[in-house]
Amino acid sequence: MRKYFGTDGIRRIANTELTPKLAYKVAKAGAYVLSKHTDHTPTILIGRDTRISGSLIESAMVTGFLSYGANVKLLGVMPTPAIAYLTRKLKADASVVISASHNSYEFNGIKFFSNKGMKIPDRLEEEIEEVMESGKLEEFTAVNDKIGILEYDYNLKEEYIYFFRKHFEDVVQKNKKDDFIVGLDTANGATSIVAEEIFKALGIHYKIINNQPNGININQNCGSTHLETLKKFVIDNQLSLGIAYDGDGDRCLAIDEQGNEIDGDKILAIISSNLKREEKLNKNTIVATVMSNLGLHQYAKENKLELLQTKVGDRYVLEEMLEKGLNLGGEQSGHIILLDYNPTGDGILTSLMLIKSMLETNKKASELGKMVNLYPQVLVNAKVNSEKKYDYEKEATIKEAIANLEKEFAGKGRVLIRPSGTEPLVRVMIEGEKQEYITKKAQELAKLIEQKLQ
Repeated sequence: MRKYFGTDGIRRIANTELTPKLAYKVAKAGAYVLSKHTDHTPTILIGRDTRISGSLIESAMVTGFLSYGANVKLLGVMPTPAIAYLTRKLKADASVVISASHNSYEFNGIKFFSNKGMKIPDRLEEEIEEVMESGKLEEFTAVNDKIGILEYDYNLKEEYIYFFRKHFEDVVQKNKKDDFIVGLDTANGATSIVAEEIFKALGIHYKIINNQPNGININQNCGSTHLETLKKFVIDNQLSLGIAYDGDGDRCLAIDEQGNEIDGDKILAIISSNLKREEKLNKNTIVATVMSNLGLHQYAKENKLELLQTKVGDRYVLEEMLEKGLNLGGEQSGHIILLDYNPTGDGILTSLMLIKSMLETNKKASELGKMVNLYPQVLVNAKVNSEKKYDYEKEATIKEAIANLEKEFAGKGRVLIRPSGTEPLVRVMIEGEKQEYITKKAQELAKLIEQKLQ
């Protein structure tokens, strides 16, 4: 089991768990692993979100990269997808985003991207950990004129703004209406420095909230993990749509004009419908994860689309898309990957694709949201012995209970069991038509798992 990297890079409490020393080691080992096959001095981009600890972690990583002999270009506060896009645009060798995404301000994290603007695969993260633990880091120390050079470039957000103008300006100008107004919640995070400029450049009418970051208010009762404020904002101001980004801007969720949530599954359906209409949905296929709602499966079946599933994590969605030559995938949480545009989840891009669908079809957000009839889902955590959390498949009584439930659902419900990657928990997710019933069954199954895996 990996010691530092989780499902989305390294994420810990800043300065106590994610210390400057750890950040230095990760940077130095990462520079070695990501550039050992190049024949030139590597250039690495660094961007961060608005957390108070961002500069602290950034400084330590700069030291690690320069000490290895890599050149560094600091981009300042920038959304994760902007860093991914600029990595390819500037032909950098790699990039790093310092962010803990949707977590509260005391956390921070480190995510590496390859020269293709994609999150690095598990095997490279494992190799970085091996180097960190090998005791050989001091061997990778540059001397004399081989020490890396630091450059500051805080004006590159204009490149990211132009990216959206290039792809969306014409369609917005052709279809926009004066009474079409979007509410934006930038979560006091990375999109707060660029979202308003993008919507203004495209000529989309908007009202914006939670765009005054102070280092500690990122995701604080706002953004995609706290939709209540945006729901009220949309209703009170009679807006056409509400968009909530997360702290680092790689995902978004939406609120329709009636105050109803449009989650990642519904967003996938809406965008796929528009792409199919334009004959731009590769192989008429969507990639989602095992957590996607049964309603999305039904939507795909009714519309003669194929739905492929991966394990949870947008990196696994991307891997499947690349392997099968597909261009649309995502998660319930609002991580949507549109591979024709950017090889990572991009909240602003996703929101503009949703707006494009509304404008071109002349339909309200609530109408488009009805494409998917979401089934109730219940998630219950079973506390187990950490060493036994992967043994649920070996326990006959657990297997029998799951099989009986699935037989009873007869295609109108399902059971998903997922051991936690970091905690002594087994997560029990049950989906079905009746909330009260599936809640009862999830609790019963979790209790059984707890009894058998102590």
